[in-house]
Amino acid sequence: MRFETIAIHAGDRPDAATGAISVPIYQTSTFKFEDVGKTKGWDYSRAANPTRKVLEDTIAQLEGGKAGFAFATGMAAETTVMHLLKTGDHVISQDDIYGGTYRLFQDVMPAFGLEFTFLRMDDRKRIEEAIKPNTRMLWLETPSNPLLNIVDIEMVVDIARKHKLLTVVDNTFATPYFFRPIEYGVDLVVHSTTKYLNGHADVVGGAVVTTTDESSQKMQYLLNALGTNAAPFDCWLVLRGIQTLPVRMKQHEENAFAVANYLKGHPRVKRVLYPGLESHKGHEIARRQMKGFAGIVSFEPEGGIEGVNTFLRKLKVFALAGSLGDVTSLAEHPATMSHDSMSPDYRRKVGLSDELIRLSVGLENVDDLIEDIEQALIV
Repeated sequence: MRFETIAIHAGDRPDAATGAISVPIYQTSTFKFEDVGKTKGWDYSRAANPTRKVLEDTIAQLEGGKAGFAFATGMAAETTVMHLLKTGDHVISQDDIYGGTYRLFQDVMPAFGLEFTFLRMDDRKRIEEAIKPNTRMLWLETPSNPLLNIVDIEMVVDIARKHKLLTVVDNTFATPYFFRPIEYGVDLVVHSTTKYLNGHADVVGGAVVTTTDESSQKMQYLLNALGTNAAPFDCWLVLRGIQTLPVRMKQHEENAFAVANYLKGHPRVKRVLYPGLESHKGHEIARRQMKGFAGIVSFEPEGGIEGVNTFLRKLKVFALAGSLGDVTSLAEHPATMSHDSMSPDYRRKVGLSDELIRLSVGLENVDDLIEDIEQALIV
C-alpha cells in the first residue's frame, strides 16, 4: 500500500472484534485470562494494548521499519532508547539538537555512566575522529531543531557500518511523509508524536521504530520494564491525526515555502533558515534524500533582542507557544523556551543566537500568515 493508504488502513482496522471503522479506545488496565497461563493475546496495558498496537503498527509501516513502539512523551521514547546502552558507553550526538534531548544527554544520562560528545554532523573526518573504542551510537536530527541543519544520512550510515555503531534519527521535523531514514540504513527512528504525527495540539507522545527482531525485542522489554508506554486514549488521538498527515504535510510545506520566501525578501530580516530555499547550505542534500522540506522556518529579525520581543508580542495569528507541527501556526523563541536548558555559551557555539525565532507554519490561509508577520515586523 502507498503512504496515504497506510496512514488510514494500517494495523488491525477495521477492528477485528467489532468491525468498528474508527479504532476503539481500549481504555482498560487489564484483560481477563481465558485460563491459567492463557490469554487472548493481551494481559496488561503497560505491556501491550490493542489501541496502542494499531498506532505502533501504523508508524512502523509508515517508516518502513520492523516494529513500532508508542511512548508517553517524546522524551520517554528517547530515555528508553538510551537504556539500550550500558555504563561506560559513548554516544556521539549532533550538537544542534532539541533542547530537551540536550538536557537528557548533558545533565541526566552521564549520572548513569554514559558519555556524550556533541559535534556538527557535516564532516566525515570530524565524526570519525570523535569515535572512541567505547562509542556505541550516533544520534542525529535532520532537519535539526531549530537551525534546520541537514545531515547527509548516507555518509553517516556508511561511517556507522564501518565502525559497527547504532544510528538513531529523530524524524519529528520531516515525518515519514517527507523522509524515511530507514531506507538509508538507519537502525532506529524516534518521534515526538506530539508534533506533526498528531498535529492538533491535544496530546503529548513519542514513538520508536526498530529495524531488526533483536532491537524490537529489546525495545518491547524496555518499554514494559520502564513503564514508559503511551496511554490508549493518547494513542487514539495520534492515530486520528495520522490519518490526515499526508494532506497536512503538503499544506504545511506550501505555506512554509511562501513564508520563507517572504521573509527572505524583507528588509527587516537578517537571516532566514529553511532547507527548501536554494540559499540554504543543506539544500542539495535535503533535496536528494527528502521528498519535501516540511513546515518549520527559522529567522532573525533586525533590532536585536528588542526586535525579537516586539515581533513576538505583536503577532496575532501566530501563537507564542513552545511546540510545533500543529494545524495552528506557532512562534517560538528557542533561547528562552525550547533551548533554555543550553547555556548561552553553548548556544553561541552551535550558532543558535538569542535573536533566532522559530516559526511552525500551520494550515491557516497563507495570506493571513504573511500579513501577520508583516504587521509584526513593522517598527
